[in-house]
Amino acid sequence: MSTTHPYVGVWVTADGHILHELLSTGRYVEARGNRERAYEGRYEINASHIDYWDDTGFTADGEFIDGILHHAGMILYRQ
Repeated sequence: MSTTHPYVGVWVTADGHILHELLSTGRYVEARGNRERAYEGRYEINASHIDYWDDTGFTADGEFIDGILHHAGMILYRQ
């Protein structure tokens, strides 16, 4: 993943409770409320689809639609 990829950066829910940071290294960090590193793992993006592999073993995915990240029932906006 390149530092210039359009999806690298910080994504946050409208209420600010959940924050995803997609790092240029192909890793992500998710904060939830006061838990700064609630989840961490790696991700891959193919076109507008994102797959997550959390370090604890679970997987998830999402889609970027019109500049908004739809992930696991959440909607995250570019910060």
